[in-house]
Amino acid sequence: MRICLFGSATDRIDRIYIEKTEELCEKLARRGHSLVFGGGNNGVMGAAARGFKKGNAEICGVIPKFFKTERLEAAFTECTRLIETETMNERKQIMEDMAEAFIIAPGGVGTYDEFFEVLTNKQLGRHQKPIVIFNLVGFYEELLTMLNVSINKKFVRENCKKLYFSTDETDRLISYLENAEPTGLKSSDLKDGE
Repeated sequence: MRICLFGSATDRIDRIYIEKTEELCEKLARRGHSLVFGGGNNGVMGAAARGFKKGNAEICGVIPKFFKTERLEAAFTECTRLIETETMNERKQIMEDMAEAFIIAPGGVGTYDEFFEVLTNKQLGRHQKPIVIFNLVGFYEELLTMLNVSINKKFVRENCKKLYFSTDETDRLISYLENAEPTGLKSSDLKDGE
């Protein structure tokens, strides 16, 4: 399975996020999975690439050209394939199209954007790919609380909880990805319409 991992691009974070992501990704690679990711060398993204590299898996990085010209982020140099895009939207679309599943690892604004885009597209029936929130050290507790508040206040339907799975345990995460079944829900079960 080609797994898209979204996550932080900075090394200034606590080492536990980097170490645990690298461990997870090496396990995934040794189970025959491959990676598509944002192409970065640092932070959680770099950890994911190193983990898949240790497990001898294919690694496809997708990174905007302006990251290099504006010195925003260095690319992981050992990608099996590196795709350069003009825009962030093009980058996200390629990763979403290539992916068969998504892992939302700890990250910042870009990661939130990527998570909500794949979640929205699943809600709208544009894909049925599994989405896992890797809730390391409770990183996403407040985000999950916010989603529950949105459900409780009727901004989001209860069924939307079935569109993603959250865990901090690597074995549960892997099991979910490898055994995920389509929800069987239609867009009308997930979103108010006419």
